[in-house]
Amino acid sequence: MSRPGALSAVRQPTAPRVSRLLPALGVAVIWLFLLVFLVYPLLRILYDAFSDDGGRLTLVNFVAFFGDAYYLRSLGNSLLLGFATVVTTSVLGFAVAFLLVRCDFAGRNLFSYLTLIPIISPPLVGVLGFTFIMGRAGTVNVLLEDWFGLARPVNFVYGLHGVLLVETLHLFPMITLNVVDALAKIDPALEEAAESVGARGWKKLVTITLPLTTPGYVAGALLVFIWTFSDFATPLVLGVHDLLASQAYLNIVQFVDRRLFRMGIVISALMVALALLFLVAARRYVAIKDYSSLSYSKIARRRLSALQQTGAIGFLSFVMLLSFIPYLGVGLASVGRGWSLTPFPLRYTLGYFERVIVETPKYIVNSFLYSGLAVLVCVAIGVPIAWILARTRLPGRDTLDGLNTLILAIPGTAIGIAYIRAFHFDLPLVGRGLTSLWIILPLVLAIRRLPYTVRGSYASLLLVHRSMEEAAESVGARGWRSFSDVTLPLIWRGVLVGSLFSFMTSLQEASAVLFLSLGGWETITVGIFSFYIAGSANEAAALGVILIVVAAVSVAVINRIAGTRMGGMFG
Repeated sequence: MSRPGALSAVRQPTAPRVSRLLPALGVAVIWLFLLVFLVYPLLRILYDAFSDDGGRLTLVNFVAFFGDAYYLRSLGNSLLLGFATVVTTSVLGFAVAFLLVRCDFAGRNLFSYLTLIPIISPPLVGVLGFTFIMGRAGTVNVLLEDWFGLARPVNFVYGLHGVLLVETLHLFPMITLNVVDALAKIDPALEEAAESVGARGWKKLVTITLPLTTPGYVAGALLVFIWTFSDFATPLVLGVHDLLASQAYLNIVQFVDRRLFRMGIVISALMVALALLFLVAARRYVAIKDYSSLSYSKIARRRLSALQQTGAIGFLSFVMLLSFIPYLGVGLASVGRGWSLTPFPLRYTLGYFERVIVETPKYIVNSFLYSGLAVLVCVAIGVPIAWILARTRLPGRDTLDGLNTLILAIPGTAIGIAYIRAFHFDLPLVGRGLTSLWIILPLVLAIRRLPYTVRGSYASLLLVHRSMEEAAESVGARGWRSFSDVTLPLIWRGVLVGSLFSFMTSLQEASAVLFLSLGGWETITVGIFSFYIAGSANEAAALGVILIVVAAVSVAVINRIAGTRMGGMFG
């Protein structure tokens, strides 16, 4: 009769031990994942940059870089392009955000949705569309020649100015989304107080409204800079080679000159260092100011007069028209035959879609497989990270938050090269390096897109009051049961939105996967780049249309679930 009691005596202390062990094990897995697939590759590329072929630490590589006039020009061009893009996207993004948040006019809701569209297509697709419409033999130049007898085509896009145009029209929604989020939180009483002392119109905008958007704006501006700084596909398509990202790519993919290969690593390390510098500077700039006046007060929109509505609609329509040029170009090229020195294709066919879907389906299958696996990893790692940040005071919590933010700042070019250096060794029991296995692609995609899942989940957790979880604990639902029965049903929207955004942007990833894709592993973006370089622009356009459709569906679902305000996903 004493045996059941003895068993229960043994089991009682075991359950609390297990309940404490599992969370600790989960936290350890999270840290192990980040250390292996984020920290180690970055440290490895920094070590390679500061060492010679014998592994000895040296500054010779950087002396060679800063002693080369061409590399210095590439550095200057990259910084100039990054800052210029921030300026142009800021002007455009602020104007669009202010109209959408503060003004009421016909079609405002439609423009709110259309503003999201430019950012859902990868820059590689956008630049292809621009070349079809605004290239030397594109629609615009052909029409100018036919109508006005233009002797020489106008160079709209080839050169740094073309890269600036493409990046601006692609990235201005990143500023808009963050500024919309910030504008909606400004306490109206502050602006009313400014008006009471004579600060109206432009003065009020410059001295009160815009400074209060600084936290959101800085986050968006930093991402615009890093995105432009690390994009090598757009400049290469437009014939611009003297940029850091372009030089990193060109030096790494050549397999002959070890000095050039080493310089590619040095350039990548420099890009990481600059990204970290700008990230720290941006965070410190925001931290030294006080934004405690931000609130969630409802702000009444000002109804515009008929003339003002015409101006607002005309401005937004013009911006959307320019932004949609890539879609027109890619769409026509994906179904057009005989499009040479004519404004539009002479014949139309679905043969290019047949080739990329039926004859070479690997690009689509691989992209969906890798992105799907990446999202599973993002959810498995990202939701617990969000929980740690929102619900605990564990040691290392701030470091975890810093690493999650760091991911957004690391250029894709640098992380791709870092993975090549970090995982090019034979694994025990496998006999091959991780870079020789297809699983490397979902892993790098998961690292690149983890912050979106974390931010979506974290934002939802902040809206769930702790008292609900405490009530569940009071009736015995603790740990995992409390999370699954109470918390998860309340945050699933945020998790789903973050996961969808991670999936959509994983499909669009080009910078990192172009370095890691081998034969048979190619994704859609790799296929677009390969087809275009090989002269098969129509097949590249067909793959681009598929990407755009998937992204549009994803944004529609996100809109349906969470509304159009997704600024928190970025900053």
